[in-house]
Amino acid sequence: MIADTTASPAITRDESRALFAQTMGLVAITTAFFALGAYLGRDMAYQWGWLWFIAALVCLVALNGAVRRSEQLAIGLLLTFGLVMGLATAPTIAYYVSTNPQAVWQAGGATALFIAGFGAAGYATRRDLSNLARLLFVALLGLIIFGIVTIFVRIPNGDLIYVCWD
Repeated sequence: MIADTTASPAITRDESRALFAQTMGLVAITTAFFALGAYLGRDMAYQWGWLWFIAALVCLVALNGAVRRSEQLAIGLLLTFGLVMGLATAPTIAYYVSTNPQAVWQAGGATALFIAGFGAAGYATRRDLSNLARLLFVALLGLIIFGIVTIFVRIPNGDLIYVCWD
């Protein structure tokens, strides 16, 4: 298959805002499906979580192919991914709820504030931030690698460094 190399026309500010609103709406609905999956799987044995993680990976691979074929199929796979990820993490969330429910509420609240805050900032900005994508992706990879290294290597105040980056 030959890739289309023609430049797509620039979209207007109104079209950009509509696309952003649609994206944030899909994030909110997917998050709701995640919460539903976490609720439904709260009494599930932790071994089932691995199966659900594999199913979530399959959903992501299928989603990548479905995007070009059908918008409805892609949205269905996105929502299925949210539900399956909720099921995959349900045993871990249930464990934390049984030991320290306040931590779960704080993590959920921080996540909601983070998404809302950056969504609002993205909506309010007039600059095209796509030129920062490569730099931010490299920073994300660095954060992930640092987190993995701190699992195996004792770094003084490594957890504090990781939290400050996050």
